[in-house]
Amino acid sequence: MSLVEQHVPGGATLRRALCLRAPDCVTPCEQSSSQGPMCIIFFKFDPRPVSKNAYRLILAANRDEFYHRPSKLADFWGNNNEVLSGLDMEEGKEGGTWLGISTRGKLAALTNYLQPRQDRDARGRGELVTHFLTTDMDSLSYLKKVSAEGHLYNGFNLIAADLSTEKGDVVCYYGNRGEPEPVVLAPGTYGLSNALLETPWRKLCFGKQLFLEAVGQSQELPKDALITQLLHVLSNDEAQLPDPAIEDQGREYVQPFLSKYAAVCVRCPGYGTRTNTVILVDADGHVTFTERSMLDKDPSCWETSTHEFKLQS
Repeated sequence: MSLVEQHVPGGATLRRALCLRAPDCVTPCEQSSSQGPMCIIFFKFDPRPVSKNAYRLILAANRDEFYHRPSKLADFWGNNNEVLSGLDMEEGKEGGTWLGISTRGKLAALTNYLQPRQDRDARGRGELVTHFLTTDMDSLSYLKKVSAEGHLYNGFNLIAADLSTEKGDVVCYYGNRGEPEPVVLAPGTYGLSNALLETPWRKLCFGKQLFLEAVGQSQELPKDALITQLLHVLSNDEAQLPDPAIEDQGREYVQPFLSKYAAVCVRCPGYGTRTNTVILVDADGHVTFTERSMLDKDPSCWETSTHEFKLQS
């Protein structure tokens, strides 16, 4: 492993480590279907933590996608390089993303909703994240706007947050296959996969328990150790079967691929977990954004990078 540290825009720090070793989740699996990308997100937030050692936000997420779909690794972009995210580079979907945060305190994360058929003429869901990260609208107002246009997209879930050390953090949720209006979330711990928020798929419940165990040590562990623990959670490939909830939502379409969808970490020929992301925001607004990404469509070749900066608000 090699480690390189450099300064990036806004006084941020970037550290990169290249590791030519497959993560623990590599297992044989059947060929992927044409179902859209799957993802999973666990997050805990407390806008006013009692302890200075506690984190306001801890988020751990996996992006599952076809290995051949082009994308950029997480980096700063936008006006004044204020947005940090990976970027989709698929033709016709360029510039969309699945997860990102800005130095202004805007954060958004997207998962697809498992549905048997995809509308190929629907709008690209990745634009929902990039538009929020670059807009001046607050999270709830933005999700209300999105809810009015939700029918234009295939199924999705969208988390949008405004993180402010001065005003307090606000985290909102909207899913276009659920209630018609977005909701403001109460502080707590949540899991989101490819059904509505907190839908108790077995893999979500299993992964959330692992996440809670790691988070429970967050005030005692050094930051790097906590990140390692969270990446380990995201690398768990234990299939949580049987799961009638996934089968029912996907109906006959998902049955041949159930073992692929039923683990926190997905690994199949040509498809699977390509990116692990951990975001920590401490009581003072210091952000640590760690991304582990597959390189060159090779499940044995991964790069880990860490960006650090302080929120401007």
